[in-house]
Amino acid sequence: MTRIASALAAAALLLPAAAAAEPFTIDNSHTYIGFTVNHLGMSTISGEFSEVEGTFDLDLEHPESSHIDITIDIASLHTGFEGRDTHFLSADFFDVATYPTATFTSTAVAVTGEDTAEVTGDLTLKGETRPVVLEVTLNGLRDDHPMIDGTQAYAGFTATTTLARSDWGLGLYAPAVADEVDVRIEMEALGPTR
Repeated sequence: MTRIASALAAAALLLPAAAAAEPFTIDNSHTYIGFTVNHLGMSTISGEFSEVEGTFDLDLEHPESSHIDITIDIASLHTGFEGRDTHFLSADFFDVATYPTATFTSTAVAVTGEDTAEVTGDLTLKGETRPVVLEVTLNGLRDDHPMIDGTQAYAGFTATTTLARSDWGLGLYAPAVADEVDVRIEMEALGPTR
């Protein structure tokens, strides 16, 4: 049995047997969606979105039946330079006035290793919806959050992927500025109170 399956099975023993899937809510204060892109072959520019919300249903007995929905507030973009942020939010790139959010909705989950899975889903960004595969690592799944009164389930994940920004109408200056964007997600989510 893989580590991810073992962890889910162990957690299942702690959870009410009646529920096939447990609802979790993303903890925005402990969730990070960051990206890096090569600039002119000279440096790597990074940025992040600080406002993320969403839910997922974690099926402990059948992880492949789990489902996640994420919404990202595009206006929460930060790259460390205000002028660049303003340009990225303009119609040249994200066009936040027209497309204020991006969404990811999973369509398939496949366990791939001891603590890993591939989560396939539809990323909608700037009016374009395209499939994306996230390489996901389960960092932990517990039933006793140490910072919350009472007993509450919580889970932590890391996910990575590489996107071609031009697929979503964000290809200005490519290939001088790389079309490939590396994305890293660090996520915690809170489950039911026991």
